Amino acid sequence: MTKMIHEELNQSRIEQKKAALSLKAKEKAKLLDSLKGSKYTLLKAENKLFDDDKIKLKQVKDASLRVGAMHTLKEEFHSLFEKSNNLGDGILELTDWLKKAQPYYKKSVETIKRWLGEIVGYFEERTTNGIVEGINTKLKLLKRCGFGFRNLRNFEIRALLFWHFPEKLAQ
Repeated sequence: MTKMIHEELNQSRIEQKKAALSLKAKEKAKLLDSLKGSKYTLLKAENKLFDDDKIKLKQVKDASLRVGAMHTLKEEFHSLFEKSNNLGDGILELTDWLKKAQPYYKKSVETIKRWLGEIVGYFEERTTNGIVEGINTKLKLLKRCGFGFRNLRNFEIRALLFWHFPEKLAQ
């Protein structure tokens, strides 16, 4: 989810830069100067920014209200998952965030709504699907390295060996 939110925030930053080209010279210069080189400042967690990055962030927020609001919502989203202690509070806070973020993060909000059941599971158990994603990545790597297997059984054996299971377990 964070990746999708970051992509939408960066896309909005790019759109603001393009929109600045149609402004008057003084406004154009202010907006372009503040947005130039601000990608990683916007995407990095605010509590991990250096002093000069904090100044840059303030310039961006002053110059572009939309990008500033999106950054604030991004930070709220991160803190929501860090601070929610139980399922009920997590669901309520996430629902409130979805309402606030709807005008800014359309794609992310729709995805979160679609996967709400799986996402709120995090508040209950504090587990993510990182392990499953790692397994999928490893399987994709195996498929690329194998250049095609003649049958599914060979792929299955290779996958189990990839995770150091002996061939006896594969049967």
